[in-house]
Amino acid sequence: MSTTKRRALILISSARQLPLAEPAEVESISTGFFLVEMAQVLKEFEDDYEFTFATPDGNAPQLDINGTALSVHAIEKTGAKTLPMRRQQRRRSFDVNRFRARHPELAARREQEVRLLERHMGRIPVSELLPNSEPELAEYRPELIRRLDKLPEGTFHSLPELVSRHRDPADAFTFADFDFIHAPGGHAPMVDFRDNPWLGETLHTARENGVAISLICHAPVGVTSTRQRVDEQGRPYTVGDNPFLAAPISTVPTIGERFALRFLYPRVPGKRTRLHYFVDKAVKEAGFSLTTSPNISAPLLAWEPSVRLLTGNGPQAIDEQAAKLRSVLTSTRAAQRASVRQLSR
Repeated sequence: MSTTKRRALILISSARQLPLAEPAEVESISTGFFLVEMAQVLKEFEDDYEFTFATPDGNAPQLDINGTALSVHAIEKTGAKTLPMRRQQRRRSFDVNRFRARHPELAARREQEVRLLERHMGRIPVSELLPNSEPELAEYRPELIRRLDKLPEGTFHSLPELVSRHRDPADAFTFADFDFIHAPGGHAPMVDFRDNPWLGETLHTARENGVAISLICHAPVGVTSTRQRVDEQGRPYTVGDNPFLAAPISTVPTIGERFALRFLYPRVPGKRTRLHYFVDKAVKEAGFSLTTSPNISAPLLAWEPSVRLLTGNGPQAIDEQAAKLRSVLTSTRAAQRASVRQLSR
């Protein structure tokens, strides 16, 4: 029996600063990607897949420390856990060890996810603490940095590099070898996934080669990039008839983002805090329809088989999204086997 692993591409934003529209005196805040929105995919597929990692520019991504808050690891219960757990940390009697012991299942999941990061990605930077970051993270960040600093640096390919290699007949690399692409969120994709021609070219090339595409939380802003492609001379051009427009998109809604800007870590204390745009509005302005739910904290997926695009609305959806991705790939392979049997008759 063959032990050759199948292949998948993990695409991560390399942005490290998120620009703010307000307050005027704060141009940007430290940001990165959410490990929780990637780790479950690594866990689901690591036994039978080899992962290739890429960022838009080939620079190493930055882990957002705020995405390692214990409440985020409650997944479908994140919405209900976040504010109560933040209140627990504001008490004068707060003790970090007792707090972690009070939530052992969440601490265990975080530890599992960090070990996945250590196995697959190597040393990467960690975002700075923000004024409104949780107190537990102030204790956890130095621990995490010490662990990551012991690791060798990983390899992160750039999208221009991968596209160029795919087009080169002399290079064995091809997007057709990937079963799927997965991109985690965090706020970082708002910086380099929106209207990026090389990302557009990557997604169209993946679609043309039958690759399933999975985007979660803020990463679905990447669909705005499918309005453009890049020609053989490296020049961007507008796509006349965009097949991706058939896909309904699930992503972080404006109301959820406003909640975060008012109560959670992106907020500049004592100041009205605003981003330059909201992901769902940017996606809609690009001509896409949105899949929405009145319960913004509930998992919500959208799958469009014609372009093999799967999107999810945030960390609360990651377990369901990884399971759905597995189901899609299993169904695809079953159909391929059936087709081969039919042709062999």
